Amino acid sequence: LNACHHHPGLVYQGARLLEAENTIEVDVRPRRGSRPICSGCGKRGSGYDTLSVRRFEFIPVWGFAVILLYAMRRVACRGCGVKVEQVPWAIGKHTLCKAYMLFLAQWARRLSWRETAVAFRTSWEKVFHAVEWVVEWGLAHREWGPLRAIGVDEIQYGRGHAYLTLVYQIDAGFTRLLWVGKERTTASFQRFFDLIGKDLAARIAFVCSDMWKPYLKLIEQNCPNALNILDRFHVVATINKAIDEVRANEARRMHQDGYEPVLKKTRWCVLKRPGNLTGKQRGRLRELLKYNLKTVRAYLLKEDFQKFWEYVSPTWAGRFLDEWCTQVMRSQIEPMKKVAGTLRRHRELLLNYFRARKQFSSGVVEGLNNKCKVTMRKAYGFRTFRATEIALYHVLGKLPEPKL
Repeated sequence: LNACHHHPGLVYQGARLLEAENTIEVDVRPRRGSRPICSGCGKRGSGYDTLSVRRFEFIPVWGFAVILLYAMRRVACRGCGVKVEQVPWAIGKHTLCKAYMLFLAQWARRLSWRETAVAFRTSWEKVFHAVEWVVEWGLAHREWGPLRAIGVDEIQYGRGHAYLTLVYQIDAGFTRLLWVGKERTTASFQRFFDLIGKDLAARIAFVCSDMWKPYLKLIEQNCPNALNILDRFHVVATINKAIDEVRANEARRMHQDGYEPVLKKTRWCVLKRPGNLTGKQRGRLRELLKYNLKTVRAYLLKEDFQKFWEYVSPTWAGRFLDEWCTQVMRSQIEPMKKVAGTLRRHRELLLNYFRARKQFSSGVVEGLNNKCKVTMRKAYGFRTFRATEIALYHVLGKLPEPKL
């Protein structure tokens, strides 16, 4: 303890093993002549009296719990009055030592909080408080640095329609979670910009987002110098949703009219990329393409749109997009026509992907979203937003940790 957890002014007086309780108790006393530190102002003062012995949990050793026993002194502080002293190994009324909290927090990044509690013979609540302290310290001491590119998206958590608004830094070579907002609202997203300030927001050069209008409006207001790059994942998902609607409607109509159910079990044949199809699905798709159906035409339009992402020049990409939308409008397939209208309204934002030279895309954002879901799934969900927020910052925030 003197080698790894030394504190000037305090002495480890003795240690004893309690085999029945699998516990090692260590007595700690103040060094003679040392003056206690006021917990209010942090200044040294004269001693007033001594309270009863308190127990502080330290890092366990080989399955034995280690407890530090110390009688807290009260300080006669000139500025604060009589206050309980501040000890260097703990915070306030916490029963865990700082070293133990940091130790638990580091393991809680690898294991679930319940597994961490079981492994080190403590409770879930104490693991939570340990992680909470490390995260709060990290948030208070983190450096924003130059934010060049950010990504914003939402994920579902809890039951029902409960969503989190997540903002990531997606600079080349450095990604991290910047902010977690409760609910998917404009007020929630605006709090992120209020946090970083107008000066830092104005220096953001690229923003990846989906096509939700409130997001687009707030980004335009708060990041006037940024290129807003629409999320490629959500564009493809919008087209796939339209194709699925076309297939479902056409299959229902063919069943009602007594035709052969050629669209049965073809959903994933038309939604998956050709390279991801199984051998059976590839054969099923080959048979389906022989028919002159709206589903087939919608599928061919979707596959043709994949060429859009292969362009380099924004000008040529814009020409392809215009021609593709015109072709869709003439197809008389209503769900696909709605998609074409949406893409036309967001034409300039789609072309920002090429103006940014394809440096930023939704792939990074979706990857980070998946890590968030894994973090929540590992714990089988959290009961409160606060616990979810702490866990996500702890795993994805890349926050600084306190030095002991």
